[in-house]
Parts: sequence; C-alpha cells; structure tokens
Amino acid sequence: MWNYEKRLQYPVNITQTNPQIAQIIISQYGGPNGEMGASMRYLSQKFAMPYKEVCGVLNDVGTEELAHLEIVGAIVHQLTDGINVEEVKTSGFDKYYADHTLGIWPQAAGGVPFTANQFQSVGDPITDLMEDMAAEQKARTTYDNILRLVKDPEVCEPIKFLREREIVHFQRFGESLRIVQDHLDSNNFYALNPAFDKPC
Repeated sequence: MWNYEKRLQYPVNITQTNPQIAQIIISQYGGPNGEMGASMRYLSQKFAMPYKEVCGVLNDVGTEELAHLEIVGAIVHQLTDGINVEEVKTSGFDKYYADHTLGIWPQAAGGVPFTANQFQSVGDPITDLMEDMAAEQKARTTYDNILRLVKDPEVCEPIKFLREREIVHFQRFGESLRIVQDHLDSNNFYALNPAFDKPC
C-alpha cells in the first residue's frame, strides 16, 4: 500500500513553453530507458526475490520511480501547456499532437510507444539485479544526453535531480547484489547446477 503525497519529489516550475524540448524529455516518460519501465521492472521483480531486504529495495526504488514518472510528466506538460496550433506545427510537435493533443502519453523521443518488452523480470535474483544495475546506468546516460541537448535551467535542474537518483539506485542495486552473493555457497545453482553440469 502506498501513501500519496500531493507534491512532486522535486519541484518543477517551467515558465517558458518549448515543445521541441518536450519531445526529448518524453523519452524518460515512456522510452526504452524511462521511468515507466523502471517502476514496472522493480515492482514486478520484487515478488520472486527470495531475500526480504532486497525485496524491500526493489519496492522502495520501484515506488520512487513512480515519483520520477510524475516529475517527467510534469516537465512535459509544463513545456507544452497552452501552446497554439502554429507553435505545434513549427516545433515539429505535430505528429505527437495528431494522436494525443497535449496529453501525456508514454513514448520514446523517436515516437516509439512504451511496451512491456522494454524491461525484464525473470525471477532469478542475480539476473534481475544485473538487469537493474544496467537499467540505472542506461537511464543515467539518457539524462546525460538530455543535459547535453537542453540548456534551460528550469528544465535542467529537475533533470539533474533525476540523474543523481539513478546513480543512487545503481549503488543500492549493487549493495543488493552483494546481499544475494553472500547467500551463495559452493553447491549453489549459480556455481554448479547438477541438472545441467553432470556428465551426459
């Protein structure tokens, strides 16, 4: 169960619309390395995680990623709020506008819609945590790319906050992987699986 606070985890106060920037930022809403996939990945993986403390990390980070989804949605909304049709056409926002007007919809910057194929949950603790660490680095890289492209400080400051949180999540998943590895022994599935490793 969640308790929802009616405020963003980091404030978003954008005073100048810019649909061109919105088209870039939306990738972190529903793109391949975005916050929607991250939240669904961790909240799905927690069910099969055999270690309570690691399950707690997955739940905590998955919940925080929902908050990040809300921040990214607020950025995109504020960058497009109230723009007129002429601005839509001249900015190249027309393709998105044709399908969604100014609503927030999960897609990548290239227009590819969100799909559950963008994340994995296989039920193997090491596999899932390695996936999670890689996902956090891919998200950080995407935020790095956004910061190379966008110079508006009203947009950059919340993006910098989100980037910092990806680094923290990467570290937490690294700690979780060490917890899982501490449970391993010489007869563990990861070192030797008699079903696969015995002579034929």
